[in-house]
Amino acid sequence: MLLTWQSDCRQKKKTLPLCASAFHSFSESAPMINSRAIAMEALLAWEKSPEPLDQALEGIISVVALNDQRDRQLVMTLVYGVIRWQGYLDAIIQKFSRHPLSGMKPLTIAALRVGLYQLIFLDRVPESAAINETVQALKLARQPSWLTGFVNGVLRAMARQKATLPAPDEAAAVLSHPAWLVARWQTLFGPERARKICWTNNTLPPLVVRINSRRLSPDAYLTLLREKGLEGERGLFAQEAVQIHNFQGPVTALPGYGEGFFMVQDEAAQLITQLLAPFVKGRYLDGCAGLGGKTLHLAQLLPKGARVVAVEPSLKRQTLLKENLQRLGETKIEIHGLTLQEFAGQCQEKFTGILIDAPCSGLGVIRRQPDIRRQRSLAALPGYQGKQLELLATAAGLVEKGGLLLYATCSIEPRENEEVIASFLNEHPEFHLSPAQEYLPEAARGFCDRTGFLKTTPEQGLDGFFAARLRKTMNRAE
Repeated sequence: MLLTWQSDCRQKKKTLPLCASAFHSFSESAPMINSRAIAMEALLAWEKSPEPLDQALEGIISVVALNDQRDRQLVMTLVYGVIRWQGYLDAIIQKFSRHPLSGMKPLTIAALRVGLYQLIFLDRVPESAAINETVQALKLARQPSWLTGFVNGVLRAMARQKATLPAPDEAAAVLSHPAWLVARWQTLFGPERARKICWTNNTLPPLVVRINSRRLSPDAYLTLLREKGLEGERGLFAQEAVQIHNFQGPVTALPGYGEGFFMVQDEAAQLITQLLAPFVKGRYLDGCAGLGGKTLHLAQLLPKGARVVAVEPSLKRQTLLKENLQRLGETKIEIHGLTLQEFAGQCQEKFTGILIDAPCSGLGVIRRQPDIRRQRSLAALPGYQGKQLELLATAAGLVEKGGLLLYATCSIEPRENEEVIASFLNEHPEFHLSPAQEYLPEAARGFCDRTGFLKTTPEQGLDGFFAARLRKTMNRAE
């Protein structure tokens, strides 16, 4: 399973900053690189990059010609797997190494993690291949023979004693989360739930799509999947959700991608948009549109004649947003390349419903984005809260009397959720909390607490989301 080194890597350095650093350990004269080498260098590049893992990894993969789709899948499996289980892997490596990890070169540590991950988690990879290909990756990087011999010896020792290695259980999953985060969750949820959340975060998330009901039904899409030899089933909670079971590869290769039959979106995220109900022929604003998952869902749910406006300041996200709108056939959505504050400063109208899917820590989606656990800190949480309150305050002035303001995050942290809503309502008495239960499918109503907030957590099998419906009073002067 070898990957061809592409000369255009050098040509893309100006447009792809990661390209220059992604292969820093490998000579440009090396004719071939194996999948383990790409995974190791991706891990090193990600540690130095401010980009999210999926973007960093895609940037690296894009400059290598993948001879086989299985190569791409192996690289992604190794990178995501190592990041998920890093603490657990390091604890085992340290037991078998006479040298502390703190004294090893980053490339050596990456090789040991990649090799051990294969030995423990990838049953279909022969032990000999896992070890030999990992060591070969170091040789391609022109590492000295003593170092390749050291890695080879440690990996073989672990392979011989594989049966005695500690199992990747809930305790190991906890070990692979930062201590501050585990302590925080133990305080919030109790030790047992905290362990379950950590374990779930270290498992592969399901592939869930939201069907574009303007083009076909969920059942029709399931039929299409079966015709292509794939397995799927209806979602448990969201009406337009389909879970796909046996697919490996890029989402663009799924049946119906080009035809705009679906959008990848977890069931919890699909439930959020439904909380803007009851849907009427009015004006709706997505104040933090991003790539447009919820924007598109909102347009799909609204009656004919309703108007949808999306605000997204990032040029990169705007481009992807427009691509998604075009693919799903929602070309009438208005897109403004402004911040919400800039948009509010020039907007002369009020909106029936506004969605603020606020930037947040993302602590509810670690299962899908395992790098988040390494890039967040307890000290950063108040900063998110400040930005979230600013967005809500700005949006409040754009809501018409009797209109709805929907606040959502992909976080399970109260400082970004309940505390934000409490502070907002204290400063904006013209709004009151509207319970979410009656606007959800019956199967999902159990996710609402007594206050009326929608709250999902990873151990429920969903991404961790929070949502609050805020209704603007009809008879209060603005």
